Amino acid sequence: MPSYTAPTKDMQFVLHDLLKVGEADIRGYDEMDRDTTQAILEEAAKLAENVLQPLNAVGDEQGCKLENGVVRTPDGFREAYAQLRDGGWLSLDADPEYGGQGMPYVMETAAGEIFASANISMAIYKGLTHGAVSALSVHGSDAQKAMYLPRMIEGTWSGTMNLTEPQCGTDLGLIRTKAVPNDDGSYAITGQKIWISGGEQDLTENIIHLVLAKLPGAPDSTKGISLFVVPKFLVNEDGSLGDRNAVSCGGLEKKMGIHGNATCVMNYDGAKGWLVGEPNKGMRAMFTMMNEARLAVAVQGLALGEVAYQNALGFALDRVQGRAATGAEAPERPADPIIVHPDVRRNLMDQKAFVEGARAFSLWGATLLDRGHRAGDREAEDMISLLIPVLKGFLTDKGFETTVNAQQTLGGSGFTREWGLEQFVRDARIAMIYEGTNGIQSLDLVGRKLPMNGGKTVMAFFEMVKGFIKENEGDATLSQGFLDPLKAASKDLQTAAMYFMAEGMKNPNNALAGSYDFMTLFGHVCMGLMWARMAKAAQAALDAGASDRDFYEAKIATGRYYMARQLPATATHLARIQSGAEPVMALDAANF
Repeated sequence: MPSYTAPTKDMQFVLHDLLKVGEADIRGYDEMDRDTTQAILEEAAKLAENVLQPLNAVGDEQGCKLENGVVRTPDGFREAYAQLRDGGWLSLDADPEYGGQGMPYVMETAAGEIFASANISMAIYKGLTHGAVSALSVHGSDAQKAMYLPRMIEGTWSGTMNLTEPQCGTDLGLIRTKAVPNDDGSYAITGQKIWISGGEQDLTENIIHLVLAKLPGAPDSTKGISLFVVPKFLVNEDGSLGDRNAVSCGGLEKKMGIHGNATCVMNYDGAKGWLVGEPNKGMRAMFTMMNEARLAVAVQGLALGEVAYQNALGFALDRVQGRAATGAEAPERPADPIIVHPDVRRNLMDQKAFVEGARAFSLWGATLLDRGHRAGDREAEDMISLLIPVLKGFLTDKGFETTVNAQQTLGGSGFTREWGLEQFVRDARIAMIYEGTNGIQSLDLVGRKLPMNGGKTVMAFFEMVKGFIKENEGDATLSQGFLDPLKAASKDLQTAAMYFMAEGMKNPNNALAGSYDFMTLFGHVCMGLMWARMAKAAQAALDAGASDRDFYEAKIATGRYYMARQLPATATHLARIQSGAEPVMALDAANF
């Protein structure tokens, strides 16, 4: 059976040595000293390791069951969810006015990684409620906030987001769900939604659905979409639960992975709902939660890569097969552990370099969100908006790749259920699809984010990288394998951006055909920047006399590996971008 140990030491390194959260001029960050963050992470680790992780295989084997309109979650899930609720993990960064703890979002992100590594199916229930709370917090009326937020934040009620319909996914302008006004100010919601995570379950007393629908006469496009709050059970004025609403689960999807999470077909048959925000402004409300939701999915890619890597490493240290090419390294054993073999080392280094770099990238992204929301920093908001499709696309692509690499480390054992790696592979695959497929992320990056603010935001990113390189030109550690690769990769990224600017207007397909490569190229540059910054932080700790020299020296060595073995991929992606649309579009559809 697989195991999991929360990487709290590495998280502390990122939070304090790299990001220096306790020194940041962001509201609430002055309270995040090392002792405080360590206490939070250790408590999350206990719950994840002792309660959530043991249920991961249970959820995969049993799945969810729909019985007479009620979804039964796997054995132990209700009790585990109650521990998440009672421990305050559903309210970590929520507004204290409604019962939240008011912690910065960066701590929610760190804890979220731990929970997702331990049990991704359980983490999704928590994550959907978090997104619904975020949307209601910004766009709900005072009465709606007072009615729904306290119970959602404490975890006795949960939340969902209902977007997709059988005939449309990304193109939400095609939705058919209707909202017809009632005499009492509510609306009758009628339609069908699919792929609704947690749409029905037995974990909470009530489920608060946020539903996209169209009012009569609304424009037949995304400009005609409104958002409605539709509770499973109607709520009386005193907050008690009333009658069952006309919303039901019509079926459960049979999926490749995340079996412990109920993915529902939801039927709305004149269900009572109430408008959230302004009419025809539902997309704006949806995008309020989008940056957080997509960052959370990016973290899922990292989280599954982390737990898969841990189990691959354990196997490689224990499994004996063959002898090291340079001579026996464990002569007392019948063979050497497979970690002595260079190809196994390569595979493990790919995994290690990804998960540690991705952790730094995602937590940096969370601090940008905090800076935007808590400090009113518009430039930080713009920067995270630029980076969100890169975070979501790159980290889930590479996270899935990391689970496959970890599975490969185990050889035939990785293909069997007993060792658990095949579940990580299956579970990780969905993160590349939901919250906008990674192809859509790349189109968003090239089509919307690059030209944002007249290109000023992407130029600010380039200047950030240039500034880091320039200010560290004399750094002895960074001069050895960090600055030159980062400079070359950044140049590739700038060249690609210039290509899009020059060619995009002449032939949009030239930009669209290269968008996925651009997203991946951008991701590598961000990871390279993170590794250079981490190497600098690690060397500073060594210079200050850190007691755990092995940890910091390993950090620098892993960074050098990424710069030497992974970052040069930017040149390949640039060459593919510059080939334009012709090789992609040359074949007629009939000839595929």
